[in-house]
Amino acid sequence: MEDLNLLNFYGLSSVIFYGKSVQQMVNEALQHVPNSDGNKNIDQVNQIRDSLAIMGDNSTAFSLPQPHLQRTKLCDMKDGELDPMYVKKREQLKELVASFIRPKIVQGKSLNGKEFVAFLEQILEALNKGEIPTTGSLVEVFNKGILERCLKLYSEMMAKLRLPLPEKSLQNVHESSKGETMKSFDEQHFGRHHAKKSVMQLDEEIEKVYKNFILANEYKSAKLCEALYTRCEDRMDQLQVLRLPSMAKFNAGFLQCNQSFERECVGPSKANYENRMIKMMGKSKSSFIKEYNHRLFNWLVAFSLVMVVLGRFIIKFILIEIGAWILFIFLETYTRMFWSAESLYYNPVWHFIVATWETLVYSPILDLDRWALPLAFVAAILVVYWRCYGGRTGSRWLLPLYNSHKGGTNRPRTD
Repeated sequence: MEDLNLLNFYGLSSVIFYGKSVQQMVNEALQHVPNSDGNKNIDQVNQIRDSLAIMGDNSTAFSLPQPHLQRTKLCDMKDGELDPMYVKKREQLKELVASFIRPKIVQGKSLNGKEFVAFLEQILEALNKGEIPTTGSLVEVFNKGILERCLKLYSEMMAKLRLPLPEKSLQNVHESSKGETMKSFDEQHFGRHHAKKSVMQLDEEIEKVYKNFILANEYKSAKLCEALYTRCEDRMDQLQVLRLPSMAKFNAGFLQCNQSFERECVGPSKANYENRMIKMMGKSKSSFIKEYNHRLFNWLVAFSLVMVVLGRFIIKFILIEIGAWILFIFLETYTRMFWSAESLYYNPVWHFIVATWETLVYSPILDLDRWALPLAFVAAILVVYWRCYGGRTGSRWLLPLYNSHKGGTNRPRTD
């Protein structure tokens, strides 16, 4: 019996049957159990039988007769006490085993029974600790490499994006890239059970990378919208202090700022900065309208006085002086009669003055606020030239001018 056990340790699968022939018993043992109801336990039994059938080519079945009726004492009996037929068959089994088994050789040394048992114990201990890869672990190693390549493919596709993007656009690109990545993994992975775990792991890793892109998109969106908001805020501050107040120019700058922000600000931060823009621009417009009429009134008063001086002493053009006096008297008299300048702003005459002012100061062709100083400089040069050289030409004005009092002579004013 001890010799028989040693034979089993050398890798021989020995099955002992009684009654039926060995081949019949093997065939019956490997047949599928009918399972019309789809019982899970029976399915597991059939899977085990399929696995044994695959190993059948490396197994040998040999039948032995019953050695003795007292089975519990077989190990203590000698060969003379056993059934002679059993002893004969046992010797035949030894010869059969010896005919095709090969000793286990480790590092060039053949192992005996005890050494082989110790070697198996070492292998089992290493397997339990995971030091020796199993079939499943090898599949996981292969799938891990494929998973890393697919994850790199997803990252490269997402890296081509120019952030910031609207949230919906980023999600669409993510879903498209994820679909292509999963398709690539399905075409390359190994195994079925372990592939499911790898698919779940790949999905988790993709979601982690996607979250990083979401954070990057939010950051770049906030940075871009903040820059556009600051630019519009600076622009509104510049429009508040125009040299020549113009409602048309303010509205044009207001519209341009709004359109550029709406067109260029994208991403998840747009809604937040839109609300801030509405509040900021609303305050800027209210402040400008509040100061607009008052600044225009003061500017027109100063302008009328300047034109009086120019018309009387420099240009000496009486119609300019008369027009300037009429404007000055109207502005000053009206405010004295109605107690405040605010009441003037509802007068139709004032509306006409404002419309004329807006037409002169700002138009798509000429921005007088920008060109006021250059035009004033050119006008000053022309006036100086006219004062110095205009009298020598002997030309006559068609409109009335003041008389020149040279030589003490009094000449009537020209018509």
